[in-house]
Amino acid sequence: MKVIILFFISTLIMGTHTDKAESIYDFKLQSLTNSEKLDFADYQGKVILAVNTASKCGYTPQYEGLQKLYEDYREEGLVVIGFPSGDFGGQEYGTNEEIAEFCEVNFGVEFPLSTKIPVTGNDKHPVFNYLTQADNPDFTGEISWNFEKFLINREGQLTRRFSTQTSPEDDEVIDAIKTLLNS
Repeated sequence: MKVIILFFISTLIMGTHTDKAESIYDFKLQSLTNSEKLDFADYQGKVILAVNTASKCGYTPQYEGLQKLYEDYREEGLVVIGFPSGDFGGQEYGTNEEIAEFCEVNFGVEFPLSTKIPVTGNDKHPVFNYLTQADNPDFTGEISWNFEKFLINREGQLTRRFSTQTSPEDDEVIDAIKTLLNS
């Protein structure tokens, strides 16, 4: 009985995952703006751009570019998902409510956001264990700063990873998204 309860509590705190995730669709997190789960299985057949975000970072203006990508390509099947985190210099607000208000007021963010989660270290959320270890042609390993971007194909597999310095409006990002949307 204790094992079942501990698993249930762990699932509530860390989100649902499997130890041997085969795709991004194996993960669920808490949505930032409501009490519903952010279930990646709901995005099967879509192209996903997953980004670890922060509201008080020099790269925070990338929210504008992410929102533009979402607006420009969501009808074709793109979903942008942000994962607020304070792992780098504590550059994220303390509460989920503050994060949601900041994103809406300053950048008109309409794309899905998870609750604030750790994306590095021993407490790293399992979805970022998966994303940082999955094979891709760019690089693997720990996230080095806010606004790293992970591009996932319609089958739930990581296909590209872009560094913080690569803006959402960069031709390389847009071309990679278009390629996946057209395949």
